[in-house]
Amino acid sequence: MKFSELTYSRPDTENYKKEYLAHLKAFAQAKTFALAEGALEELNKLRNHMSTLSTLAHIRFTINTKDDFYRQEQEFFDSQTALFEELSHNYYQVLLGSPFLSDFEKKYGKQLIDYAQCHLKTFSPQIAEDLNQESELTTQYTKLIAQAEIHLDGKTLNLSQLAPYLTRPEREVRLRAQQAKYAFFEKNQEELDDIYHRLVQLRHQMALKLGYPNFVPLGYARMGRTAYNPEHVAAFRNYIKESFLPLCQELIEEQKKRLCLGEEFAFYDEPLKFPEGNPQPRKNKDELVEIARKMYSELSEPTKIFIELLFDGEFVDLESRAGKAGGGYCTYLPDYQMPFIFANFNGTQYDVEVLTHEAGHAFQMYESRHFKLPEYLSPTLEACEIHSMSMEFLTYPWMELFFDKEAEKFRLSHLSDAITFLPYAALVDEFQHVVYENPEFSPQQRKKMYRELEKIYLPHRNYASFRFPEEGGYWQQQSHIYTSPFYYIDYALAQICALQFYLWAETNRDSSWEAYLRVCRAGGSLNFPEIVALGNLESPFNAPRELPQKLFYKLRAYKNTIPTP
Repeated sequence: MKFSELTYSRPDTENYKKEYLAHLKAFAQAKTFALAEGALEELNKLRNHMSTLSTLAHIRFTINTKDDFYRQEQEFFDSQTALFEELSHNYYQVLLGSPFLSDFEKKYGKQLIDYAQCHLKTFSPQIAEDLNQESELTTQYTKLIAQAEIHLDGKTLNLSQLAPYLTRPEREVRLRAQQAKYAFFEKNQEELDDIYHRLVQLRHQMALKLGYPNFVPLGYARMGRTAYNPEHVAAFRNYIKESFLPLCQELIEEQKKRLCLGEEFAFYDEPLKFPEGNPQPRKNKDELVEIARKMYSELSEPTKIFIELLFDGEFVDLESRAGKAGGGYCTYLPDYQMPFIFANFNGTQYDVEVLTHEAGHAFQMYESRHFKLPEYLSPTLEACEIHSMSMEFLTYPWMELFFDKEAEKFRLSHLSDAITFLPYAALVDEFQHVVYENPEFSPQQRKKMYRELEKIYLPHRNYASFRFPEEGGYWQQQSHIYTSPFYYIDYALAQICALQFYLWAETNRDSSWEAYLRVCRAGGSLNFPEIVALGNLESPFNAPRELPQKLFYKLRAYKNTIPTP
């Protein structure tokens, strides 16, 4: 079956609630573990079906945010957020009170119990309407960004389509592209400020209603973080500052020299890594798909089976179009046991990066399809990003297929970006902690605080004459800050793991792939530290001190293979 053939109709949520509660009652009244497990299996089938419908509506909405039908369906599901949360809350209460709890733990592991306990900390009927409003506000932000119209060189572009101009070798083109981009953000600054301010106030009020001092502990509970806390994350941010920031600044200085810019180096120069232009795949979308098919067919037998199902079923949407939501993501359709990849190709190296990144997510979901528990189809998000970010590195041997003679330039650029990304991720995370610890801040105070943090984590950043980012507005283009609070540090945690997989694969591809496969097949049955241990990786919270130095030598090796223009 192809994705286009999947049928959708709006569910009857009243009937869904009745069926849900009937299965839950059977689960609660079961006299034996076998009967309880049978009732739970029926309940999970129902949950998976609703998840399939909501996910299908979301995919089709983000594919075209101007589609009135799916816009209304997205709004419908936004309005049902509280109902779904309430039903989940009821289920976890019954599960934890079950006389067969030890049997469930013995069969399915402790992670299900920990997940349930964590979820119970995130909901109360008191916040039902607040949750609906939160969903509506995040959708409002998504629509605003998706429907951006950027006017440049006689063309009307969305933000994804603008991206190639931001890496053009001609500095004047890069400058004009950024001017056009920030003209959009300045025009919509008031709405961006209003959406975020309302989100912060709403999340703070939910936290107070649930008995928390502020949103930070609630945010951690919503992320399912059962094995670490804000103090661990703060120590991790310090590790990035102490161990990676010096290397990042060295990479920036080298880039300045390559571009012959010196102290004139501005933020609009940062995306350009080489004076003659960044490596780019000289292939169209269909050719990139065929190369990816070949690459994953050669990588392993499981990836060969997976990629054929993915592409033959057209469970991908890769091209950027007007009205399409920005960015990239991977999601899962439980009824069909198939993932779906969403991206915005723009003709740059990003196309290869997003394809391999989202394929990592998709492959994990496919390999975890055997789990009967919806909670185990994917782990918490920091572990999810191990699958995606590691896949970017594990596919390095096939980069010649995408980049021809520029493959080594791509590896240098990609590895450099993976390292210089870390301080930015830490910056976004600390910004969010300060925001939610100080909900009384005005939009202007938040921006001022962001710019102050930016000078610590990105001391090289020079905004020249650009008022919007210089006044602290750069973060407003980072969708995670609006839609998924505290998610962004997960990329940094996972990147430390992915960089270890990268170094391991350079010396022993077979053993590194076996470990990666174990991590994927574990799904969400383990917490983050347990998944890291399963992969024979060193925990990011243990601050692997030798990692920056090892990466420095790899960067030198790539650099030495690239001729000086």
